[in-house]
Amino acid sequence: MCGFCGYIAGDRHLEPDNHEQNAMFARAEIINHRGPDDAGYYTDDQVQLAFRRLSIIDLAGGHQPLPYENERYYIIFNGEVYNYVELRNELIKKGFSFETTSDTEVIVALYADRGVDCVNDLRGMFAFIIWDKQDKTLFAARDHFGIKPFYYMEQEDGIFFASEMKSLLIGQEKHPLEEKALHYYLTFQFVPEPCTLEENIKSLEPGHYLLKKDGKPLQNQAFWRPSFAPVNQTLDDAKKKIQEVLIDSVKMHMRSDVPVGAFLSSGIDSTSVVALAKRFNENIKTFTVGFPSKGYNEIDIAKDSAEKLGVENYALEITPEMCMKEMPKIVWHLDNPIADPAAIPNYFVAREARKHVKVVLSGEGADELFGGYNIYREPLSLKWFDSIPAPGKNLLHALASRLPVTLKGRSYLLRGTTPLSERYVGNAFIFNEEEKKFVLKTFSETTSFTDITNPIYKKAEKNSKLDQMQLVDIETWLRGDILVVADRMTMAHSLELRVPFLDKEVFGVARSLSASLKTAQGTTKYAFREAMRGIVPDSILFRKKLGFPVPIRLWLKNEMHDWAVGMIRDSNTDAYINKSYVLKLLDDHCSGKRDNSRKIWTVLMFMLWHQIYIEKTVDVAHEPAFQV
Repeated sequence: MCGFCGYIAGDRHLEPDNHEQNAMFARAEIINHRGPDDAGYYTDDQVQLAFRRLSIIDLAGGHQPLPYENERYYIIFNGEVYNYVELRNELIKKGFSFETTSDTEVIVALYADRGVDCVNDLRGMFAFIIWDKQDKTLFAARDHFGIKPFYYMEQEDGIFFASEMKSLLIGQEKHPLEEKALHYYLTFQFVPEPCTLEENIKSLEPGHYLLKKDGKPLQNQAFWRPSFAPVNQTLDDAKKKIQEVLIDSVKMHMRSDVPVGAFLSSGIDSTSVVALAKRFNENIKTFTVGFPSKGYNEIDIAKDSAEKLGVENYALEITPEMCMKEMPKIVWHLDNPIADPAAIPNYFVAREARKHVKVVLSGEGADELFGGYNIYREPLSLKWFDSIPAPGKNLLHALASRLPVTLKGRSYLLRGTTPLSERYVGNAFIFNEEEKKFVLKTFSETTSFTDITNPIYKKAEKNSKLDQMQLVDIETWLRGDILVVADRMTMAHSLELRVPFLDKEVFGVARSLSASLKTAQGTTKYAFREAMRGIVPDSILFRKKLGFPVPIRLWLKNEMHDWAVGMIRDSNTDAYINKSYVLKLLDDHCSGKRDNSRKIWTVLMFMLWHQIYIEKTVDVAHEPAFQV
């Protein structure tokens, strides 16, 4: 696990230059939290590669940038390839030789053998750059789901690459804000890829690679895209496949030379991971956080599960004072603003876990793959609307629109008469287009959330509505929010996160499930839950999903109220945000007129991001990365 940055020159040749080398060292040093154990650097007349390493599998020759084939190739790699042992043995049979036993060397050897197609054989999480000195070609790729980050910035004199955006901002005097991205952020609560809030910086999308050949423009190509293809199968067949593939995935994700722990909440996803991981490590440690507020504390439930599974559990309660103190660091580590309150518990549980382990397993991805969100049951409840002719739907929609907002049933009628592509944008829908006219001074009629979602719906138009919703979440919410929060909050503490559900073999099983095996019997993730019967405690099997609840609704009325008002008034975002409208949202929230907490939080996180990265009025001390 590591962080990297790199540069490939355009038409010019790089000369030995201390200034340029120092700048690259600075780009790497600012992300030393991603790799406090080792550093490396390579340069020639066309490229610079810098690297920070967190030692997880202490194999001989793990130092990077790693040369291969008499220094024809150099690679920098962030992630873990879990099937590297099997791939290495295949390559040895073909005549390839290795000087190390690291997965890094396997990747570059695979590239030497298969070229860009090498990515199709990798099972794991990865972001890497390979430089071919002989052919003057740079090849870079990012894993299937986007577990590991990859950013790049094209300029006239060359292209910069990095694991985090903050590396690319060094040396940039101006930070032009991408206003379209801000529009999208206010809808989704995150900036959907490949956009960032920095106009000149892009995120390499999951399942994509970059190819830069000498004298030719940068190529950006997809090597994998998620899709669902349900097949006819019985529940028993589905259960067997799910069990087998998850056991295998967890086993692969346990490969490490350092202790592996696991996050444990009150839900079935993390509990399943822990239960399966215990088969391979009897002494696995688990970590849980909660909040003192009633209804927001999962600690007792998690501890009960840990006791039933026979594993050790460490727990921490988070106060609003702890949150306010650490919020600038949380936002700094995120790179782009993310208004998901789950970043808070993720940050603190990672900090607690890092006191004991270097690697943790977590349950991200299970809901998106197996159909776990309650909203996925909506197509069932609205199914009868499908029998109404279009004119009737339009009339019913018009009538429902005129009903009082507070009238019970109005929302149901509106949802049932609104096409899925217009009502479902993913798990977080903060401001709609009408609301953004009031909050955003730079509102544009030509920019809409449908810019992001319509291509996904078009691609999946032959799939069921449930499949479509899952794909929207996989291509927006999962990679733009869930995985960014998971990666940044763990890496903030030099902790490696592994997500066994987000394995291409697991997805191969999940994509084959029909809707009746996902939302059935009044529940979600039906086949998955049945597959876990007897593996996780019965008390967890059909427990209602909480999903790291954070009491910002209460905090904004009480402990955080003054902090929020100060943030709104002090931030220099008047060019973008209508502050009087946001203050009105806060007043209405505090008076109990409506719950505006998520809307307010979304604006606050943008304002704090702006203070840190644009105004530079909030100083985030870059402390040394955690070391043991």
